Amino acid sequence: MKSSHEIDYEIFGEEMQYVSLELDPQETAIAEAGSFMMMDEGVEMATIFGDGSQSGQGGFLGKLMSAGKRILTGESLFMTAYTNMSHGKKKVSFASPYPGKIIPLDLSTFGGKVICQKDAFLCAAKGVSVGIEFQRRLGTGLFGGEGFIMQKLEGDGMSFVHAGGHVFHKDLQTGERLRVDTGCLVGFTQSIRYDIEMVRGIRNKIFGGEGFFFATLTGPGRVWIQTLPVSRLASRILSFATTNRKEEGSILGGLGNLLDGDGR
Repeated sequence: MKSSHEIDYEIFGEEMQYVSLELDPQETAIAEAGSFMMMDEGVEMATIFGDGSQSGQGGFLGKLMSAGKRILTGESLFMTAYTNMSHGKKKVSFASPYPGKIIPLDLSTFGGKVICQKDAFLCAAKGVSVGIEFQRRLGTGLFGGEGFIMQKLEGDGMSFVHAGGHVFHKDLQTGERLRVDTGCLVGFTQSIRYDIEMVRGIRNKIFGGEGFFFATLTGPGRVWIQTLPVSRLASRILSFATTNRKEEGSILGGLGNLLDGDGR
């Protein structure tokens, strides 16, 4: 018997997706602040303390420990729970924070645990624990790129993560290795061995443009990869916003756009 609430879902959209969760009476979904989009009448919101799991193990001290671990991943001490308090089925929807794809993860099919970038989590069924994944090697924790400290999703229910651009997965065989830019790594199953490797050669470090480190993943297991990390997207937008540059196709640049008529 599952300990997490069993919820149905549907994902809508292409570039800017949202996921709609269908809740039976008394079923609950959990989410980070800022991901909520809309909900039916009869769904009530409540702030919960800790990692989102419904187990009361350890009492208040246990909840305090789980909440403290969330702070290390840059998240709040609190999460928001959305519970269907009516007698019929109701829906609550959560939106993507930037262009990309929403990935549904049935944790029961991945051994009850998936490790992901700390900003990837979107929402989940109540009973899924959202915490910190301590790595065995110091280098992994310090140089994990955008993730630095990875986040773990544990339980036997549905969880939803978001990644930028096009998202795909690769299934690695036993001993098979894959090197991935740390920002492009979305997540992986618990059977994957994860390490950080330094880019060798001073020319690569200065002119490579891909950072100093990349993730080395060794199978067996599944790896999810994104083509557009949010840090890369933000960097490009910032460079356009702070650099004085002429508009393409116009000798006069921005002034040319002001002077240029419709032409018809």
